[in-house]
Amino acid sequence: MLKTTFFGKGLKNPLVLASGILGTGSDILNRVGKYAGLVTTKSIGPVERLGNKNPCVLEVAGGIINCVGLPSPGYLHLEEEIHGINTPWIASIYGHSVGDFVKIAKHVSGFNPDFIELNMSCPNTSDGMAFATNKDASIELVKEVKKTTKIRVIAKLTPNVTNIVEIAKSVESAGADAITAINSVGPGMIINADVKKPVLSFKTGGLTGPMIKPIALRCVYQIYENVKIPIIGTGGILTGTDAVEMMMAGASLVGIGSATYKEGVNAFARIAKELESWMKANGYKEVKELVGIAH
Repeated sequence: MLKTTFFGKGLKNPLVLASGILGTGSDILNRVGKYAGLVTTKSIGPVERLGNKNPCVLEVAGGIINCVGLPSPGYLHLEEEIHGINTPWIASIYGHSVGDFVKIAKHVSGFNPDFIELNMSCPNTSDGMAFATNKDASIELVKEVKKTTKIRVIAKLTPNVTNIVEIAKSVESAGADAITAINSVGPGMIINADVKKPVLSFKTGGLTGPMIKPIALRCVYQIYENVKIPIIGTGGILTGTDAVEMMMAGASLVGIGSATYKEGVNAFARIAKELESWMKANGYKEVKELVGIAH
C-alpha cells in the first residue's frame, strides 16, 4: 500500500530522511533505510567544516531552533561517510559558489547516489549561501550542475523569499528534476533574560518542527500549482496525518527531520504505520492517489 516510485526508483514508502538529521554515516543511513523510502546525507561541502559551537540546537515552543552550521568532512572525504550504504539515497551538497557545487556534484556522482540535492540556502552560516533567494542565481546554479552529472538533480528551496513560486519555476526551467520544499525557516533568535544575551552560539538559527508545517504546506501547495516536476514536501511532519496533508498539498514524497530529534529512526516506522492506517480507514490503496487532491 505504501510502496511508490520516484523517477522509476522503487521505494518502500514515500518517507524521506531530510538532510542534516541523522545522515552522518552509512550505518545510521542504513538503519533509517529499513523504515524510510529514501535517506539524505548531511550536506557535503567543499572543505572540512566544523560547524558552529554549542549551544547550537535548542528545543523551543513548537519545534527546534538550530545553528549547526553545515558541519562537513569535505567532499574529498565523502567515501568515509557513505562507504557501505545499501539503501536508496540522496547526496545533499552545498558550496560557496557555483564552481563549488559543480566540482562536488561531479565527485559525488562517482559514488552513484540515486539523486543529488542542491542545498541552495542555509540560514545558519556567516555567508548565507542564499542561491535560492535569487532567480538568476538559482538558474545558473542548476544549469551548471546539470551539465556536470547524469544523476537526477533536486533543488532545495528556502521559504525565506517573497515569491517561492518564482524560484520554483526558475529551477524547473533550468532543468531541475525535482524540488525539495522547504528548508528551515528564519533565522530566528532566543534570548536568555537572566544573562541578557542570545542563547545560540551563532546568535540566530533556523526554525524547524511543527511550527513551520503551515508554511511548508503553503509553499508546496503553491509550487504544485505552478510547476510540473515532483516535490519532496518537508517541514513539521510528526504524524501520519501530517504526511497525508503534505501529499494532498502536492508532495510526491514527504521529508522527515525534527521528528527524529526525540524518537530517532523509530519515527519513520511510527509515521509509516499511521499513514497506512489512515489510508485503509479512508479507502485509499496507493499513496499516489493522495498527491495534489487538496487542489
